[in-house]
Amino acid sequence: MRRHSTAAPDVPAAVAVPSGNKLSMTLNGAGLLTYECRAKAGAADTFEWAFAGPNAKLTDKGGAVVGKYYGGPTWEHSDGSKVTGKQLAVSPSPAGNIPMQLVQAIPATGSGAFSGVTYIQRLNTKGGVAPAEPCNASTSGAKKTVNYSADYVFYKK
Repeated sequence: MRRHSTAAPDVPAAVAVPSGNKLSMTLNGAGLLTYECRAKAGAADTFEWAFAGPNAKLTDKGGAVVGKYYGGPTWEHSDGSKVTGKQLAVSPSPAGNIPMQLVQAIPATGSGAFSGVTYIQRLNTKGGVAPAEPCNASTSGAKKTVNYSADYVFYKK
């Protein structure tokens, strides 16, 4: 479900945007998340599926592709503007879905839709959780992709 109003969505406190920031736009991201089977840090002979990166298309409320989302995390608009960020917090989503997320933007490059973005929320997530297949010494280095979608809500001052 995408929100088209200019009111900030009702979210858990952990992923709420600080006051003084206003909703700028909401884009839907849909694509793949890649996980890699790796040795778990600090746990000998223990392996886990570790997040390796996203690859998604960004669409507007009309369904038109307006950009892409990839590792960094980076959101790149077709107008040439680009914003990266740093994860500040997560909050659980319903079982089987990656968590909601709050990202603090690093100043955007280029002028366009992402200029002046201060925060990004990942909401309404569907799928994207680590694979259920075994991850162990014999599968170390294996990569698996899973489908996901989420709404990315962008804020500006």
